[in-house]
Amino acid sequence: MIIFSLLFLFIGLALLVGGVWLIALGGSWYYAITGLVLLVVGALTKNRRTSARLLYAAFLVATAVWALWESGYDWWPLATRMGLFLILAIPLLLATKSNKGGVKVLLPVWAVLVVGTLASTLVDKHKIDGELSTEIKVAAPNLGDAPADGWQAYGRSNMGQRYSPLDQITPANVSNLELAWQYQTGDKKGPGDVGETTYEATPLKLGNTLYLCTPHNWLVALDADSGKKVWQYKAAIEPDLQRQHQTCRGVSYLPGTSGQLPVAKVMDAPSESLAPIACDAELFLPTSDAKLIALDPATGARCQNFADEGVLDLTQHMPFKQHGYYYSTSPPLVAKGKVIVAGSVNDNYAVNSPSGVIRAFDARTGQLLWNFDSGNPDQTAPLGAGEVYTPSSPNSWSVASADEKLGLAYFPMGNRTPDQLGMYRSPAEEKYASSVLALNLDTGKPAWVQQFIHHDLWDMDTPAQPVLLDLQTKNGLEPALVVPTKQGDVYVLNRATGQPIFPITEEPAPQGTDIPGDHTSPTQPSSALNFKPPTLKESDMWGASPLDQLWCRIEFKTLNYKGQYTAPSTKGTIVFPGNFGVFNWGSVAVDPKRQVMFGMPLYLAFTSTLVKKDGGDLGPANQGEHGLNANEGGPYAVDMKPFLSPLGVPCQQPPWGYVAGVDLSTGKKVWQHKNGTIHDMTPLPLPIKMGVPGIGGPVITAGGVVFMSAAVDDYIRAYDLTSGKVLWQARLPAGGQATPMTYVNSKGEQMVVQVAGGHGSIGTTIGDYVVAYKLKH
Repeated sequence: MIIFSLLFLFIGLALLVGGVWLIALGGSWYYAITGLVLLVVGALTKNRRTSARLLYAAFLVATAVWALWESGYDWWPLATRMGLFLILAIPLLLATKSNKGGVKVLLPVWAVLVVGTLASTLVDKHKIDGELSTEIKVAAPNLGDAPADGWQAYGRSNMGQRYSPLDQITPANVSNLELAWQYQTGDKKGPGDVGETTYEATPLKLGNTLYLCTPHNWLVALDADSGKKVWQYKAAIEPDLQRQHQTCRGVSYLPGTSGQLPVAKVMDAPSESLAPIACDAELFLPTSDAKLIALDPATGARCQNFADEGVLDLTQHMPFKQHGYYYSTSPPLVAKGKVIVAGSVNDNYAVNSPSGVIRAFDARTGQLLWNFDSGNPDQTAPLGAGEVYTPSSPNSWSVASADEKLGLAYFPMGNRTPDQLGMYRSPAEEKYASSVLALNLDTGKPAWVQQFIHHDLWDMDTPAQPVLLDLQTKNGLEPALVVPTKQGDVYVLNRATGQPIFPITEEPAPQGTDIPGDHTSPTQPSSALNFKPPTLKESDMWGASPLDQLWCRIEFKTLNYKGQYTAPSTKGTIVFPGNFGVFNWGSVAVDPKRQVMFGMPLYLAFTSTLVKKDGGDLGPANQGEHGLNANEGGPYAVDMKPFLSPLGVPCQQPPWGYVAGVDLSTGKKVWQHKNGTIHDMTPLPLPIKMGVPGIGGPVITAGGVVFMSAAVDDYIRAYDLTSGKVLWQARLPAGGQATPMTYVNSKGEQMVVQVAGGHGSIGTTIGDYVVAYKLKH
């Protein structure tokens, strides 16, 4: 028993020391008391005394009462509070050679608590049960201009609905899906890549060909029936550790003047080796070295009629041109004969960075037609020789949408870099940052703007493509825009005017900042439809064991936190929801007929610490979006990362990820369920449903089935749109951090395609796969 005695003494001492520290910070007394109890039990155990078992039995009962009081009858919080202590009881029960006293008390207590804890797996206190209405509220909705069997833009059409009118696959037969084909692109993560090298692409389907890009900006054309390569174009880009992201979410398509869909030809030679040709239809490939390349959909040859033989340099008129600081990760918007390009500007690398300008080029020639720079919003005419855009102005890095009948394009707007230092922003930049912006397609002039964060200090860029649908309201059918945000609000606006359809209120926000020259906004907007989490409490802190739970509680009490919108600080601030946001670039999907929405809300806290520069060496910095970034030219660097325990698990208790269904005619959440398992998060492949984080988006079909991968376990799943229940799942060969799509092949079969290549910054399995599924014959 000496070894077990020492174990009790070691754990008890650690809990006592940490517990006293927590008490000094104003936290719970439980851990210090537990440390004392374990020290006494350890001392008594050494002498095999009956009193050790009796004391431990009383301690287990007290811990169970405390755990239930703090977290309720909820498996994950309960199991991690009780688990270690129930395991520690085993040597006390087995060591009976010389003294059996106390076993008759400890054994039944232990057995009841083990059974009671395990039984909590049968209770899901986080679930909202319900069913979305199956009533068709709008019989003939606007689905955009994509053919029913195709997928012509990132969200299927420029409306961004991620809704397909295909209905072969239904809740009744989706379990019959099987792998139809699998393709590997050959584009692998290399030694010169940044940490966030990711496969996030959603393919287009034009004619009977799929077109998708890879992280290193290859464009691959695949036969839609077999998945075999038709042609491949490799953009000539070099690895660059100054980039924050190495990814490509998709390519864009300009139809030809004939109106016919392209027919791709099998090319033996690499398409980049072909001579440029005159193109009618065009594919637009954004690259991570700030180029836009126009390609012929039939052969992959560059289009000689566009810009410089198919290549447009996006660094033109940029005030600063640091290599790797500016590029487009999302496909450009093609509307009204224009290709409209926004871009990603590295967060927090330098105060003086490239502009976040949005530019419209003639899609046939590459001529600049207008530019909108949120730092100089009134000057939309093309700049002249020697003129430059505003440095570091708010950018739009995600996917845009458009309504050509209204003549408007809708851009989700980011923030001015540095994200956490607001003293550099002009009134114009303050107006357009962290918003959705409607621009006139002909002139680039702002039609309206709706801001979602005032004076954003938390990197709460509007991350998701705005979704267009015609919504049945009390005022009749209104042109609506649905915009999910990182902070958890889902804004529903009239897309013609920008006015709210669901009410927006201004709510008081935490005040105060320790950064000279900066300030916080007294209020922040809030939508009536939202998925905002409640304010964190000490009892929400979590970990795999009481030891890392205690560490998280100490951190919680040490860090600056007054609720959502607590200002970043030199002390360190908890940002919740964190940088991943409640919603991110995967956006949401809507069924415009049933007027319902499917989304994947995510809850993961981050910490943000401003590091005052004193002229010394900061150490390794500017190595990605998360971690220490230098804010070169500014007085503070910023260190931003997930709020994790020493064991690398989130400090706030699960669930961390859900799927949810919303009735958009009422704005009510009808159902919500935990999403994803810990299959790929632990050494043992346990399919335990936990509600895990995810990056990616959903696709709704007219058959009433939703397809989505996204979660950090390597599965693609089919959900019942009505109830949210999982109907089918298939194991992927790598992480599925991309939004799927669906189409009909030349044989009339509905296919579902998922890109599976993993996500570097969240640690899912890396690969280079494209997988397709169809119903068994």
